Amino acid sequence: MSPGPAPPFLFPNPPLPTYHVAHRSSRESQTLPETDLTLDPAPAARSRGTGTRVALIGFGTVGRSVVKILCETQPRGLQLTHICNRNVERKKQPWVPTHVIWTSDIDSVLASDADIIIELIGGLSPAGQIVRRALESGKSVVTANKQLIARHGSDLLQLAASKGCQLEFGASVAGGVPVLPALRTGLCGDRLHGIAGILNGTCNYILSRIEGARIPFIEALEEAQARGYAEADASEDLDGGDARAKLAILALAGLRSRVTPESIRARTIRAIDAVDFEYAAELECTIRQISRARLDRETLYAEVGPSLVPVTSPFGRVQSNQNLVLTSGRYGGDMAFLGAGAGGDPTAVAVVSDLMFVAASLQVRATSQQNADSSPEPANFSTPQVSSDFETPWYLRFFVRDQPGIVARLAQIMSEHQLNIDSLLQQPGCDKSALPFVITLEPCRDSMLHPALEKMASLEFLTRPCLCLPILR
Repeated sequence: MSPGPAPPFLFPNPPLPTYHVAHRSSRESQTLPETDLTLDPAPAARSRGTGTRVALIGFGTVGRSVVKILCETQPRGLQLTHICNRNVERKKQPWVPTHVIWTSDIDSVLASDADIIIELIGGLSPAGQIVRRALESGKSVVTANKQLIARHGSDLLQLAASKGCQLEFGASVAGGVPVLPALRTGLCGDRLHGIAGILNGTCNYILSRIEGARIPFIEALEEAQARGYAEADASEDLDGGDARAKLAILALAGLRSRVTPESIRARTIRAIDAVDFEYAAELECTIRQISRARLDRETLYAEVGPSLVPVTSPFGRVQSNQNLVLTSGRYGGDMAFLGAGAGGDPTAVAVVSDLMFVAASLQVRATSQQNADSSPEPANFSTPQVSSDFETPWYLRFFVRDQPGIVARLAQIMSEHQLNIDSLLQQPGCDKSALPFVITLEPCRDSMLHPALEKMASLEFLTRPCLCLPILR
């Protein structure tokens, strides 16, 4: 089964709107009260005279920004009670209110009377155990932990529903861009069938620098590391691991599909060369790391990797370390979400927004006098088969030792595998011992192309492996 031509949300010439989506819960039939810093305390907490009590676990870059926002804006009805971190004595800040308890004892935080736990330590362990224990005790949780939600999000949402509390994770994808709240609430009335995005700012910065300065990949990577945009070991970014975890979360929130990150194919950007941007420009395209998922009946077509996109498309206009997510729905059509995908302050805004949403929801449930044992409806997710067998046009870049018959040999292999050549591009004046040229193919499925690539890999005139990129129109 093939998903057909390139998805309709990869359109060539649309405007690029940015949607700022307010948090509204589809699980509540009532209208939530305003959450612009005027929350009333939840009644259970109001009896203590303290408001909705909040405990933070993880006082790193994002955690510090979260506390800064809470201290500066002082949302009415919210009270920060605990800050938990390793080596906590070195973390204490004089600008934090004196009533806040600083501790390194996670058990004491989980045993406290906090209504909401903010988990910002990241990773799977011990963060997973902390979130699970909090939910099991009836505490709501706000987290930015993409690895945890990508692998265990559906189970944790079910646990939260069974315990009558909430799990929010709006900061786990695209930082301060409110795409996850939009998918889970603002667009829940639509039937989404496609999601695509630039989800990793590190890769987008590197590719933008190669494009703009025509520098080698390694130089762009070193520059990103020097500026703090890339880790010393940037493998998780460069090879697609970070983006596919985020894509799994988007599939869960927007397509109601439970998939593991490891089931999504990820291709590295390491092989991208400055010359690829020159050839892409001839095709009126540029190159970006694109994460895409398309639901077709019981199959989720999904992958992460560098792709050619039109320079006039929304993806082609995203520069530096910005993130962009496009959604395609049956009723609502195409929507775009653009903004800063990383950084302490933008991510903290998403965390605080989730925090205020949860506090408002707790207030609504209490003021509507719901029974203590009533709980939200458990989420309903499907578990589709995952495939990377997209049907698209393709860009094939070769480096060869120049000799007669190269194109004829490549054309023969393509003919044997029923692949149709669309164009051949070769710039003059290149080194004949490592000559770059490009063949573009008419649309075909991934499964048809790769047997031909395996056969080409053994050709004696190749000086580098063929670079194969989908062309998304």
